[in-house]
Amino acid sequence: MNPHLILSVVSKLLIPVIVVFGFYVQFHGDFGPGGGFQAGVILAVAVILYALIFGIDEAQRAVPPVAIRYGAALGVLLYAGVGVAAMLMDGAGEALNFLDYDALHPDQGHHTGQHYGIMLVEIGVLLTVSSVMLSVFYAFAGRIPDIADEDW
Repeated sequence: MNPHLILSVVSKLLIPVIVVFGFYVQFHGDFGPGGGFQAGVILAVAVILYALIFGIDEAQRAVPPVAIRYGAALGVLLYAGVGVAAMLMDGAGEALNFLDYDALHPDQGHHTGQHYGIMLVEIGVLLTVSSVMLSVFYAFAGRIPDIADEDW
């Protein structure tokens, strides 16, 4: 019998709730407190909890380290790409602003570009933060200890 049966059953119920809450924080971040950074940490915590309960090897099978490296790079590219796109799409004769989101949508009166730009930037931050948090966790959790447990 598994000595951690209750812990594994409760975590299987809790991890999807944590992920849904992370996405709630992400997509409601521009309407209240929260956003990409907080949501990225929450999503990383769900994977870290999974690794603590089921082992680092199972977590790396679920979220491979190569996906984490691509996620970090994609998040930074998305953040920077939105800024560069806003600069390139800015009207002729106006100052080029790095994150001037109004240039992203032609309907300048309703600030629709602001919503698109903020959401894309926050998704980039989410990808970067969760990927970096998981890569740091994998680096520490996957290292070989210098002293065996019985030598303490």
